[in-house]
Amino acid sequence: MTQLWVGLGNPEPGMAANRHNIGFMALDVIATRHGFSPWRRRFKGALAEGTIAGEKILALKPLTYMNSSGKSVQEAASFYKLPCEAITAFHDDLDLAPGKVRVKKGGGAAGHNGLRSMDKMLGAQDYWRVRLGIGHPGSKERVLGYVLGNFGAEEKPWLVPLLDAMADAAGLLAQGKPEDFMTNVALRTQDIR
Repeated sequence: MTQLWVGLGNPEPGMAANRHNIGFMALDVIATRHGFSPWRRRFKGALAEGTIAGEKILALKPLTYMNSSGKSVQEAASFYKLPCEAITAFHDDLDLAPGKVRVKKGGGAAGHNGLRSMDKMLGAQDYWRVRLGIGHPGSKERVLGYVLGNFGAEEKPWLVPLLDAMADAAGLLAQGKPEDFMTNVALRTQDIR
């Protein structure tokens, strides 16, 4: 079955290095590593197609801004007639330590506006999520500035290896082996924290 992998982020060029855009970053590295087609504009987003571990993957970066990501995802899922379980969202997660990765199916939006928009537009929450830890700034008042701030130089030593490790292990995710994917990424990044 074709899978739709969605990276959540904001389309402004000036926001490309924001912590909130780690979902875009993850898809960029995966698409490059696995020789996906060039990105082209479709479904209110940027779409690239490729094959990972024998599975057809559609990579989508909604260009609607985070709070309306679901519009792009819903259009693509509807066009390809994909059920929710064929969709995987890659997104930043404040509640995970920097560089940690967790994969789960379903659940709430946990205050993440991109997930909230997907839930609303898909009418369901049972899609897969790849939660990418960015850490928490410490207080609720600082969250907005933190997620919309750029990754700092001190974060690059875990960010770059994390994105590479996810691209290397992407075949496990494509084959429906989330536990193996998480383990593989953790093993590849254990020396960087």
